Amino acid sequence: MRNHRKNTVLAVAAVAVLSLGLTACGGDDAAGAKDAGAASQAAGGTGEGGTATGGTADQSASKNGSGSGSAGGSTATSTSSGGSSSGSTGSTGSTGGSKTSAKAPACAFGDVKITAKKADEVPTEHVVLTATNTSGRSCTLLQYPLIAFGPIQTAKDVPAVAKSKPSAPIVLKAGEPAYANVRIALGGAHEDNKVVNEFNVNLFAADGPAEGSVVVKAPAGGLAVDEAAAKTGYWTYELRNGADEF
Repeated sequence: MRNHRKNTVLAVAAVAVLSLGLTACGGDDAAGAKDAGAASQAAGGTGEGGTATGGTADQSASKNGSGSGSAGGSTATSTSSGGSSSGSTGSTGSTGGSKTSAKAPACAFGDVKITAKKADEVPTEHVVLTATNTSGRSCTLLQYPLIAFGPIQTAKDVPAVAKSKPSAPIVLKAGEPAYANVRIALGGAHEDNKVVNEFNVNLFAADGPAEGSVVVKAPAGGLAVDEAAAKTGYWTYELRNGADEF
């Protein structure tokens, strides 16, 4: 009986010890599971945070990309502005072109009034022709006067003196004069002279002698002309020493 109780006590004690061991094991397992779950959650949270960071990076990259696009747009605008600047230069060139006046056309016979005056000498060897622009606009008096001391069809051509040619064309504004010195004789008593009361003066066009001529009245008393000795100077703004002496 005593042995039976002892055995019973031992059995109960053994069961108690076993229960405590199992409880301890279960607690450890639960704690481990809890720790594992916490670790898993922490890992999952870190993963989500990484994804969010990645998304933020992508958004930042996207924003940076947009910024680059804007910069590119600004560059294109700048290039366009350069084109506008070039266009402005072209416009300025055009303005420069509009400021350049057209060349004055050649004076026609109807554009000028021509008069003759004897030189201050005795006997008279020269006359001075004055051509005044009466057209109301500018015109260019080309070359020299084409003079005919007699009928145009039969009169001898009066040659020009090369040294009197000016360095630039004679452009006359409205109302302005030009001059030409003309030798009509050598002043000798035995020259083959003829008395001329009027004579014809023709002008040059750009491509040669112009159509039409001006009839010029001789000074009072007429002119004693030796056609063989006659010469003319070129039109000039004023008579020059040397160049218009012949």
